[in-house]
Amino acid sequence: MSGEKDKARGSDEAIRDSGDGIRGAAQGTAPVPLSVLDLVTVGAGHTASDAVRTAVGIARTAERRGFHRYWVAEHHSMPGVASSSPAVLLAHLAAHTERIRLGSGGVMLPNHAPLVIAEQFGTLEAMAPGRVDLGLGRAPGTDGATAAALRRTDRLHEGADDFPQQLAELTRFLDDSFPDGHPYARIHAVPGPVQATSPGGVQSRHRPPLWLLGSSGFSARLAGSLGLPFAFAHHFSAANTLPALDLYRASFRPSEVLSEPYALIGVAALAAEEEREARRQVLTGALSMVRLRSGRPGLVPSPEEAEAYGFSDMERDFADNWLGNVIHGTPDAVRQGLDDLAKRTGADELMITANAHGGPARLRSYELIADAYGLPA
Repeated sequence: MSGEKDKARGSDEAIRDSGDGIRGAAQGTAPVPLSVLDLVTVGAGHTASDAVRTAVGIARTAERRGFHRYWVAEHHSMPGVASSSPAVLLAHLAAHTERIRLGSGGVMLPNHAPLVIAEQFGTLEAMAPGRVDLGLGRAPGTDGATAAALRRTDRLHEGADDFPQQLAELTRFLDDSFPDGHPYARIHAVPGPVQATSPGGVQSRHRPPLWLLGSSGFSARLAGSLGLPFAFAHHFSAANTLPALDLYRASFRPSEVLSEPYALIGVAALAAEEEREARRQVLTGALSMVRLRSGRPGLVPSPEEAEAYGFSDMERDFADNWLGNVIHGTPDAVRQGLDDLAKRTGADELMITANAHGGPARLRSYELIADAYGLPA
């Protein structure tokens, strides 16, 4: 038994030595820590299995090159996005990595019972102690009909009252802290802290840190008021980035989690050896978004299909606006764009998502960005 207790203490010390798991350290010449957001995209001519293999490759590349964390995002009913089950993907990725933080960017809280999320991420914490993040979103991650199918109801709870209540319930399950007399006081999320307080328990009470995600001001204000880290979706809501970050910082109240604000932003960026090739690759993502916004989601088209596509004037305007928010080009150009964005927003971390059809182009992009910043090889 003493050996088990020593092992548990060693695990706790390793977690403490790694910091709070929120703040990262910039590597090489990067202005802030760099991380990865992966939608596990499926390109035309490829399978979901191909996409998952690419996700493993990206996660291992990110770990090797010194990126701070790797997140996957919950989406539903989109043929070109294979990340509908973040917890399942993260379990697979945990088995193929050793150090990099893994997490959700995010799990859409209204789609799930808080107890289920607490159990899933408690299980992930048991698989990869001290390196799991739980990022939470308020949107459904899909259309209304699909959200209704997920939740088994057509009453979609995403309002100002419901989300904070769901968040509070989830936090209680994660901490095993419902007060006496509460209907859930005798319910425990397992794996979880209850195993530390049970007779003979040696389980660490550490649990995944919570992040709030957003693309507007609601989650920014809530994250600030609760003293939680905040992740903003700059990659598809660039016009709201500065107002949301300002609101987060103005609303911030120190907590046991953070003494000062910590905000990362999601950034669409892709590097290639030549400017033209980078443009060809990101055009595939633009066409995917055109089809999604027009109710025709599909697999990510190939560069050849995207170049040959006949955009209408309205579609061309949308695609051009979309591409205007994607940092792309040679490694030097992408590095400059990321540097400028970090300086302009004051973000504490940049989380890069690569929009492209094929796995090799996306993997190569992360390698080139790492090279541009002199990250560890």
